[in-house]
Amino acid sequence: MAKYVPFPPIHLPDRMWPNRVINAAPIWCSVDLRDGNQALINPMSPAKKHELFQTLVKIGFKEIEVGFPAASETDFTFVRELIERDLIPEDVTIQVLVQARRPLIEKTFQAIEGAKTSIVHLYNSTSTLQRRVVFKATKEEIIHLAIEGAECIRSLAAACPSGAIRYEYSPESFTGTEIDYAVEICEAVCDVWQPTPTNKTIINLPSTVELATPNVYADQIELFCRKFKPRQSTIISLHTHNDRGTGIAASELGLMAGADRIEGTLFGNGERTGNLDIVTMALNMYTQGLDPKLNFSNLKEIRRVAEFCTELKVHERMPYAGDLVFTAFSGSHQDAIKKGYAAMQETAQEQFEVPYLTIDPADIGRQYDPVIRVNSQSGKGGVAFLVESELGFQLPRRLQIAFSQVIQKITDETGREIVAREVADKFLSTYVNPPALLHLTSFSPIECNVEDQERYRFSITYDGSKSDIEGQGFGPLDSFVHAIRDSHGLSCDILDYHEHAMESGSDSMAVAYILVRTPRGQDLFGVGQHKSITKASLQALVAAINRGLAIPK
Repeated sequence: MAKYVPFPPIHLPDRMWPNRVINAAPIWCSVDLRDGNQALINPMSPAKKHELFQTLVKIGFKEIEVGFPAASETDFTFVRELIERDLIPEDVTIQVLVQARRPLIEKTFQAIEGAKTSIVHLYNSTSTLQRRVVFKATKEEIIHLAIEGAECIRSLAAACPSGAIRYEYSPESFTGTEIDYAVEICEAVCDVWQPTPTNKTIINLPSTVELATPNVYADQIELFCRKFKPRQSTIISLHTHNDRGTGIAASELGLMAGADRIEGTLFGNGERTGNLDIVTMALNMYTQGLDPKLNFSNLKEIRRVAEFCTELKVHERMPYAGDLVFTAFSGSHQDAIKKGYAAMQETAQEQFEVPYLTIDPADIGRQYDPVIRVNSQSGKGGVAFLVESELGFQLPRRLQIAFSQVIQKITDETGREIVAREVADKFLSTYVNPPALLHLTSFSPIECNVEDQERYRFSITYDGSKSDIEGQGFGPLDSFVHAIRDSHGLSCDILDYHEHAMESGSDSMAVAYILVRTPRGQDLFGVGQHKSITKASLQALVAAINRGLAIPK
């Protein structure tokens, strides 16, 4: 494999970042309107830019990169509109990107004129490869270019109101730059801008191209922070890309290595394989009990806006936001999720602990209903969960097994997913309202001369004929079993019985589950629902008998 050479590791035997944890949210900066926009097949229209900007403000971003006004007339006009129409909240700072070239810097300052606060983000590429192949320039020439840009910005900022301009510098392609050289050029820029602990400069160390594993990036950040003399007067910022698929991990480890600030986009939109996904990184923090200082409680709406503005779909498996990320098809997973929810409800537990779920879907505006979906790979737990979520029925274990076999047959035959409403409808038609030859219209107790037993009269319709029948036994269920056997020869034995209230309160609906065995040895469940538990129980018994009658002899 002579074509590819491994990235050299950083010699840092006393590295400290592996022993640190993230214990606070970073400063967040959205670059959706610049980095994200330039990566689109169809760049955003002004209307879409305004909608996305307002969404970013609602989420809680306090720093938003709004464009590269010197390189795009559309960006220039957009920045002017934000300022002239007073659309920038008092607590939000806009950021504008510019290369280290005087004409571009001058036009950038024209774009931000009148803004209360702005971050002017200066950059030039510093990597060994870019210096050799693109610019064909020496280290000294690249540093001179950065210094000239910094001096131009300082000169133009002097004419602005005090505090209106903040500085940011990026040695672009930092990951491919020698650490000592990155420190040298950043210190040269800071010598021009003269940051202080109360007026800090942002030094952005981008993984413009992800060249190595995330731990190497963390080593680079820690080593840079150790060597960089004005560290206490600067904010160390990260801007990771996702070339190796580990942009989020690189940013998380970079925070542990000493960074203070994160630049990224919603759902990771960006050039090539994309930028850091701020949604995922922020919600990762949230699942660890940290307030990310960004509000994703209505993630569905945020996703709608992002998809509309970028014309890019969020993948079904995108963490937190994808359609399927709170969905379990596996039977064992479904069963564990169902039991996790049940355990939390039983104990009124505040801490979220449900197997296979790292976050409560409700916290980001998702619903419990689609957490479990059913296909041919599913099991009884998932099927039971959907019945409970749709109908409120808490199925006993043997009924869970029986009904999952009914659903399994459907999914095997169709080869498709069966949705929650279909599961509920099939349960009702199978156990609550099966095809009926037998109907019970009313019942009433009558005098019984046998001690410890009861006698009832039942009004029924069987195969279209109405009649009153009587029977006695240990309660109404036993009495009905005897009455229907003696009058019509319909025999069955009650094997199992369960009941529960649908909710608290004296007028709550009750549900009864009855398992009977027919003379042919068939074990069949019936389910009844009524405010009277006695009526619910009799309905369940009649449903079970009707199921037996519907089976061909």
